[in-house]
Amino acid sequence: MTLQHAQTNSPRDRILRERAAYVIPGGMWGHQRAAALPSGYPQYFSSGKGARVTDVDGREYIDFMCAWGPVILGHLHPTVEAAVAQQSAQGVCLNGPTEHAVTLAERLVAMVTHADWALFQKNGSDAMTTCVTVARAETGRRKVLVAHGAYHGAVPWCSPSLVGVTSEDRAHLLHFTFNDTASLAQAVEAAGEDLAAIVVSAFRHDLGVPQEMPSAAFAKAARAACDYAGAALIVDDVRAGFRLNLAGSWQTHGVAADLSAFSKAIANGHALAAVTGNDRFREAASRVFVTGSFWYSGAQMAAAIATLDELSRIDGPAVMQRAGQRLRDGLDAQAAHYGFELRQSGPPAMPLVQFNGDDATATLGDAFCTEALRRGVYLHHRHNMFLGTAHTDAEIDSALDATEGAFAALAKTRPLPSGEAA
Repeated sequence: MTLQHAQTNSPRDRILRERAAYVIPGGMWGHQRAAALPSGYPQYFSSGKGARVTDVDGREYIDFMCAWGPVILGHLHPTVEAAVAQQSAQGVCLNGPTEHAVTLAERLVAMVTHADWALFQKNGSDAMTTCVTVARAETGRRKVLVAHGAYHGAVPWCSPSLVGVTSEDRAHLLHFTFNDTASLAQAVEAAGEDLAAIVVSAFRHDLGVPQEMPSAAFAKAARAACDYAGAALIVDDVRAGFRLNLAGSWQTHGVAADLSAFSKAIANGHALAAVTGNDRFREAASRVFVTGSFWYSGAQMAAAIATLDELSRIDGPAVMQRAGQRLRDGLDAQAAHYGFELRQSGPPAMPLVQFNGDDATATLGDAFCTEALRRGVYLHHRHNMFLGTAHTDAEIDSALDATEGAFAALAKTRPLPSGEAA
């Protein structure tokens, strides 16, 4: 049964926002700031289970953001939570890592094709910065190539914002266009003998633009350029890691990275990140000083072991691919029925849904997501979404029941073409 949520009556969320305005700069920070979402989206949540989340006012939603990527097996997956509880009962923050650190490194080396070793951090920004640091330590060079518009973290060298960032922070970055081999070649030439690394995302997932998978030609060109220049090929798998291919996202294209960064889904919502690398970079990785007091916690590593084991057992990427395609096909059919044309891009497990003919501010997408939210489905109108293995056929079909109503409501408010009578 489709849930109908009255978005105008959100007393607990409203009270929390008012309180936060006094003690949190801007009332909220970072990418989970609800003010950037369509009107009516909740800021605060109380719980999650399986494929659903519940906000502080008790409204439940089928969740297609999965905490913006970290949840891959579903909220509160029992096997993962049992592993966390078992280690937490013995201690969380100790004087060194637990045995789980070695076991998890072994799992990653066995699973990720290019990996001969692994290091652990707490978030994607740390992992990506570690990759760049290791690449510079090994090569003795400075220049790093990144794609225009790509997101690789929230620290000065790669932040999408220039607020508080100096030109010196980015002095050694050069840019190329994703999937454009000529542009990449020009950037490599500009870097010259000072090229330390080429950084690429698993796929192009820039905010608000159609998502784009790397072509085989581009992936192979990036690999060849690094081989020729003696630079590191760094694949940022923070967002896509373990949703597309358990062996590493670019393995789908037959291309192995030198260094990769993983986070988000690695521990099903528990704070952890990892860098994997090949033997060429092992010695440099042993020399760089990258650390954090909370990077060694065994509970999160226990969660990651359980998560990766479960994803391997059920072939998680195939499960999510199937669920995502079911959602994509259903949305396309509904849109066509109501006279809309969708532009769905990205892999089915990480979809971006846009309306052809929409304006720059995504007015149609905004309205559609608002109507879906009112019916109990949490979508995003500009960012890629995330599916997990808890998105069963039943959950997808329930979501499609709600989006059917959202399309119907949107059709009623759509302006008629010029000259057409009401």
